[in-house]
Amino acid sequence: MDNEPRPKRSTDLVLPLFAAACGVGAVILLLSSGLGARLNIWHFRTGFTLITASAYIGLGCSLLALVSGVLSLRQRRPLAVAVSLAALLLALSAFAVPVYWRIQAQSYPRIHDISTDLHNPPRFIAISSLRKSGVRYGGAMVAAQQQKGYPDLKTVVLPLPKEQAFQRALGVAKKMGWEVVAAVPEEGRIEAVDTTRWFGFKDDISIRIYPAGDRSLLDIRSVSRVGISDVGTNAKRIRAFLVRLTPAP
Repeated sequence: MDNEPRPKRSTDLVLPLFAAACGVGAVILLLSSGLGARLNIWHFRTGFTLITASAYIGLGCSLLALVSGVLSLRQRRPLAVAVSLAALLLALSAFAVPVYWRIQAQSYPRIHDISTDLHNPPRFIAISSLRKSGVRYGGAMVAAQQQKGYPDLKTVVLPLPKEQAFQRALGVAKKMGWEVVAAVPEEGRIEAVDTTRWFGFKDDISIRIYPAGDRSLLDIRSVSRVGISDVGTNAKRIRAFLVRLTPAP
């Protein structure tokens, strides 16, 4: 008779449901961290704190869901086991995603000013008033870190005269969803702002185009307004721009 399933009790789902609610809460906390910053509900540093909190809560909920699942298995409660498993997956997501981001962040240089010209980066003129942190380039220290982390970013040679190169660059900037702040063909200068998807960070971009015979040379600089490390965001943005600008033959 001991092998027969025990009668179902309403209390059998208490612990699994609590673990599931905990997991859902951790995921919501993780997702809202950036959304709240984007909507100016809280400071972006508060959002970072919420990400850390979601990881700790997710870890605790994972342990709780694991215990719940083991107990439910021993008591032969299929529904409770299923709920515990769902809770475990939710909680592990809330824990694993921030941990993955932290590991990824450590693989990038701790800089947020990226340029294809390290000796004479494109300047910010129209955008300068929007940058509380200023527009001055960080110099040799920043250049050395970029050279080590992103050695592929260099001045681009376009097989086009300056005017055509300018229009192509401007078109690519618009297609990428950047807010063009200034476009001065005579100077070969384009300035734009790009907003990151999750936290809504404003990053500034300056493009410089100048003639080189019947060709043109293009440099681009992308700089975050806040933070120390951009976790590779600016370099990825520049690469994406250059890929669209110079499609493979």
